[in-house]
Amino acid sequence: MTARYVAILLLGLTLAAPAVAGQTAPGAPPTREQIVSAARTIIGNARYATFVTLDADGHPQARIVDPFEPEGDLAIWVATNARSRKVGQVAASSKATLLYFDPAGQNYVTVIGNATLVRDAAEKATRWKEEWAAFYKDRNKGDDYVLIRITPTRLEVVSGALGMRNDPETWRPVVLELK
Repeated sequence: MTARYVAILLLGLTLAAPAVAGQTAPGAPPTREQIVSAARTIIGNARYATFVTLDADGHPQARIVDPFEPEGDLAIWVATNARSRKVGQVAASSKATLLYFDPAGQNYVTVIGNATLVRDAAEKATRWKEEWAAFYKDRNKGDDYVLIRITPTRLEVVSGALGMRNDPETWRPVVLELK
């Protein structure tokens, strides 16, 4: 499936999908609560995300990650090896993006924000998935295990089924500024 086909498919689905019960009337912008709820639903359905950082030349670098679910303030945590490229890239530039795509529903959420490195032992103990044990020498206790906290400043959501329809002329997604 080409990227162009996916974009056309997403546009078609978001324009043709009927309104969902509990959503705003057609033409009315969705509320903050509706956007956040839709984003959480899509993130939960997607599980994995594409994490994008900037390299030393300013080029975006993307990779798949297994983030934790968003917290109450929508902060998202990612665990990684301390020697990974993303750690150096986050240290050099806090700008980061997470893209969640739910292929079953043809929905997506883009989380744009600022990333910070966290090496605090208590935080690392709180954020651990047992399935990662093979990847880290001393599980979440070692220096090789580091967390990245993404604090969102903007959400972009497209989901016809959840009432988040992009603009038919510009294809601009539903946007929520969180600054």
